[in-house]
Amino acid sequence: MGIYVILGVFMLISWLVSMRLKSKFKQYSEVAFRGNMTGAQIAAKMLADNDITDVKIVSVEGQLTDHYNPIEKTVNLSPEVYAGRSVADAAVAAHECGHAVQHARAYMWLGMRSKLVPAVSFASQYMQWILLAGVLTITVFPYLLLFGIILFAATTFFSFVTLPVEFDASNRALAWLETSGVTSSQEHEMAKDALKWAAMTYVVAALSSLATLLYYVSIFLRRR
Repeated sequence: MGIYVILGVFMLISWLVSMRLKSKFKQYSEVAFRGNMTGAQIAAKMLADNDITDVKIVSVEGQLTDHYNPIEKTVNLSPEVYAGRSVADAAVAAHECGHAVQHARAYMWLGMRSKLVPAVSFASQYMQWILLAGVLTITVFPYLLLFGIILFAATTFFSFVTLPVEFDASNRALAWLETSGVTSSQEHEMAKDALKWAAMTYVVAALSSLATLLYYVSIFLRRR
């Protein structure tokens, strides 16, 4: 019963953090950026200031699709961020460029996360079915559940490796926004607040994944 309470608590926390994040970004998306620069222009300036010339800035379809692709070396911004001129757009664009700076500086945690992607992609594709089959047949094939737990552990480990990558990218973004003089002190605090709540979603996801992993481990140990 205890594990169900823990999982329920994490689901509630995840929902609250998600709602808070959406609220913050909605709020700061309505605050006009003093520099009147678009997200794409912010990204271009941050890359230039960090002497990065081999990364392209592109607009990708969808909402919340902003990300950095280390293979293609592209900063991918959603249409709203790419053309937007709000404080939230500036924060997101700078954050994604923070990943590009990590790549250029050979940041250890980003390299580790990139190496884990193929294994995690495989694990994510099959682990739910293997875990379900493992729970249903644990008395006959106990090690099937163990295999599923190993796959889930890989995705949990990936979630925790992601944390320093995301926090560092935000720190690089905020440091640049401040030292470059792109944002005013008030805008900088807004950008900091927005990125803080974005980072919290990764923290909650990692802890929730760990709690779920422990749940399956408890089933395996209890029913062996």
